[in-house]
Amino acid sequence: MRTKTIVAIDGPAGAGKSTIAKRLAARIGADYIDTGAMYRAVALKLLRTGTDYKDPEALQTMLDAMDVDFSEGHTILDGEDVSGLIRTPEISALASPSSGVPAIRYKLTALQQAMGKRKSIVMDGRDIGTVVFPDADFKFFLTASADERARRRTEEMRAKGDPADFETIRADIIQRDYQDSHREFRPLRKADGAVEIDSTDMSIESVVDTMMAFIEARDR
Repeated sequence: MRTKTIVAIDGPAGAGKSTIAKRLAARIGADYIDTGAMYRAVALKLLRTGTDYKDPEALQTMLDAMDVDFSEGHTILDGEDVSGLIRTPEISALASPSSGVPAIRYKLTALQQAMGKRKSIVMDGRDIGTVVFPDADFKFFLTASADERARRRTEEMRAKGDPADFETIRADIIQRDYQDSHREFRPLRKADGAVEIDSTDMSIESVVDTMMAFIEARDR
């Protein structure tokens, strides 16, 4: 493995990017950066401060006073561990539309790029390989069918004891896919040179093994 490595993993909601990225980071000895959690943290801050993300001045004031970081896998918003608070339907509903706002993406992109200058990282999101790290050492586009993504999410929520309706979750995923791929600013798309992996019929380990095989082949 090279001295400092940057791996970018993009893809639609529910494709398993975070799980795969965490496993891959452990395999190659890099830090995992959960960009989805960063946008969720912004959504939490919006709710807490009552800031309208469509109000440019109010939004910029909020962003200037906000910091998002990670500590041992935990998401830290302004010094507070908000890892559990950002995984709610209310936050999900706000994170998708607000994440398309340029000011928010500029703020978090700067934080993400600073992390990439300091250390080896595996980062997942919607525009990592296209915008944040277009020169990443390795770029992947991870996807899966809407039905499979909804099934996984339903099982995950029920395992935690949370109420989960497959059809509702599936509809939400389809809506998020549309929002993410049709927004005017930095829409979701496969980065140039990215390796596309459809995980619909693959296990987590199979996906990680596929990525590792590609990385090891390039590093030989």
